[in-house]
Amino acid sequence: METENQQLATAGELVNDPDRETGNEVSDQFLNFLENFSSENEGGSSSHSQPGQRDYVIQTQNMVQNDKTTLYIDFDDVVEFDDSLADIVESEFYRFEPFLRRAVMNLVKTHHPDYVNDDYGLRTFYVSFFNLPRIARIRELRTDRIGRLISITGTVTRTTTVRPELILGTFRCLECGTIVEHVDQQFKYTEPTVCSNQICSNRARWQLLTDRSKFADWQRIRLQESSSEIPAGSMPRSVTVILRNENVERARAGDKVAICGTLVAVPDVAQLNSVGDRTFTDSRATTRSSNANAGDGVSGLRDLGVRELTYKLSFIASSIQNTESAASLVNVRDDTEENVHEQFTAEERREIKQMKDQSGLYQRLVNCIAPSVYGHDEIKRGVLLMLFGGVHKDTKEGMKLRGDLNVCIVGDPSTAKSQFLKYVASFMPRTVYTSGKASSAAGLTASVVKDEETGEFCIEAGALMLADNGICCIDEFDKMDSNDQVAIHEAMEQQTISIAKAGIQATLNARASVLAAANPVGGRYDPSRTLRGNVALTAPILSRFDLFFIVQDECDEVTDYNIARHIVSVHQDPESAVQPDYSQEQLQRYIRFARTLSPRLTNETRELLVSQYGKIRQNDAVSGSKSSYRITVRQLESMIRLSEALARLHCDDEVRPKYVREAFRLLNKSIVHVKADDIVLDSVAGEELDGPGGREGSQVSARDEKSQQSEGTRGASVAESERSGETSGVSAAPTKISFEQYHKIAGSLTYHLRHSDTSESGMRQADLVEWYLSSQSDITSEEELIARSKVVALVIERLVHVDGVLVVTSPEESDVDERKLAVHPNYVPE
Repeated sequence: METENQQLATAGELVNDPDRETGNEVSDQFLNFLENFSSENEGGSSSHSQPGQRDYVIQTQNMVQNDKTTLYIDFDDVVEFDDSLADIVESEFYRFEPFLRRAVMNLVKTHHPDYVNDDYGLRTFYVSFFNLPRIARIRELRTDRIGRLISITGTVTRTTTVRPELILGTFRCLECGTIVEHVDQQFKYTEPTVCSNQICSNRARWQLLTDRSKFADWQRIRLQESSSEIPAGSMPRSVTVILRNENVERARAGDKVAICGTLVAVPDVAQLNSVGDRTFTDSRATTRSSNANAGDGVSGLRDLGVRELTYKLSFIASSIQNTESAASLVNVRDDTEENVHEQFTAEERREIKQMKDQSGLYQRLVNCIAPSVYGHDEIKRGVLLMLFGGVHKDTKEGMKLRGDLNVCIVGDPSTAKSQFLKYVASFMPRTVYTSGKASSAAGLTASVVKDEETGEFCIEAGALMLADNGICCIDEFDKMDSNDQVAIHEAMEQQTISIAKAGIQATLNARASVLAAANPVGGRYDPSRTLRGNVALTAPILSRFDLFFIVQDECDEVTDYNIARHIVSVHQDPESAVQPDYSQEQLQRYIRFARTLSPRLTNETRELLVSQYGKIRQNDAVSGSKSSYRITVRQLESMIRLSEALARLHCDDEVRPKYVREAFRLLNKSIVHVKADDIVLDSVAGEELDGPGGREGSQVSARDEKSQQSEGTRGASVAESERSGETSGVSAAPTKISFEQYHKIAGSLTYHLRHSDTSESGMRQADLVEWYLSSQSDITSEEELIARSKVVALVIERLVHVDGVLVVTSPEESDVDERKLAVHPNYVPE
């Protein structure tokens, strides 16, 4: 019996329950369950008449092979095998846990006797339960649940480092040298109350023998209840969870986990040992002595100097596992190929292959993104490619190239911007949804806080850290303070967060895609202004987004009818109104499989990427084609990431030219050109040419006499003149050209004047017009030549009399074609 007690003490802790017989019975029943349970037989029991595969005996063998000491028990198996045993374990888990651990040790001793002992003596074995039928909410944890086996779910917000915890201490008496073993630690450092030597009365002077004491790995995490469980008007509740042994480092900040364990009440050591309490105790002692001297009576315990004991609830975990699989969610961001392929069944692999071989896969997958939102196919394509992502790369110098895509949606109110963010937040298991107005720089990145118990500074994860290997959805992105926007520059490009404060210098990972939604300044998007003029965002932030989508609420009878019909159908019958080609689970599995691929760039696609980037830069550099934001090298990297995402979408090992062309098309959609009002040329010609000098606005050049035949050709538009050359009546509309066309013509003329041999003395207007017409290769008819020459002459008049870009160097010349023109010396081209 003494050896059995020693084994029981070594297996966990000395049991102080006087009714030890009940514990021994529970241990025997649990050992019988471990020896005989088989999932192949009905009822879970295995016998000689019904031989079956004994699950936990096989798990014991695997435990020995992997050098582990924890046996994982499915609680449903216990319920199926013995209901009474399951009730006892669930209702009094903390009381009988040492006996359950002793049963595990006896099981290992029976089948693997050599594994029970190690170099330091008897091994310590543990039991871990999971898959409880009922899950309790964090705010439902009360004292009536103390000691019971319960399961809770939530999001991990903070983790500590792994530290050694003293489980059973061995002490030496410094008075007589007696060794006192197996001193149970009651959630704090606990010394023996009195020396076991009868002739020694030592109660205070002890030395801990670390080589003969039992330690266990220990980690504390903070678990916050899920947002769906928070009642209206309440703050989210949190609970401290203690992880021990093999459960440590199995959860990180941002994980949604289900934890099975027991609730315990522990002394609040931080409150007991705080400086304020000690000062308060001393003042009470002084008050008591003064009252005694004054002869006053004692009014209560407060004046007696008795400290009030403060307790708090903690949760000791028996097992911890992610809730992604339990909630039918798949971590699509897990890029480890071996881990992903092992978790797919043969049927799921066959289903993925069938999806890959289907025609029109790209459009089918696009239709599965936010199916309740009508239209917005381009935005859905961008969100879909963001889910697939590009390939992360590491250079030889150790630099990391980002593979995640950042997408921003800017648009008018009621254009379903927030719906896309909410869909992605529900689709992805590791997603953080936040609002820019209610978020600070520390809340988005990370903050340094002081631990309540140890007093040490630790790092509190922000939204981007919590979304590591996931997506951070930020609504009302334009409402963020400018100082807070600067804080996420590093996280959006380098995907790291650097902290140097309170003695902590660390670089933390923030490998997350950013999906942002912003409203234009003034409520409506103004196409005549740049993107920066429409949205209160800085240029560095704008350049870090791979795709920008501008959504304008334009009135269109057909579109409005279809949107209204779709919305009414969704409200009438949501299930029949939304019927995508693939379910959410199928799409998640396909994305997770595709993200394991690393498509490579071929020589052909490399040359195509270079040429397409040069084309975008050229379009941006041409005067007059003013884009919504500046094109930089980051747009080239965006094109590469989009091409790789398209290759992953088609499960292709190579990035093919068709993927590059689609990425180029999406990027062009993102580059919204600024709209400007058309330039009216005839008004300038009428004001300036019909003046006192007697110049006629219809006079263009001597060689174009045919243009004088009809008075109505002055009022014909450029587009109509190029198509048909027909003349109109006297009341025809004035000549108009687009803002881009005007700047293109003006830029060509000023460039030629400045770089010609006659740049100082000036060039004849007729020669300048002739040069421009000869440089245009798209003129195919005489009528088009006449109309184009007239437009060039009118542009020159505007450049001279309105813009002041050109100056006339021969003012005495009365003939317009013979006058000489030069560029104003103070003119700076855009």
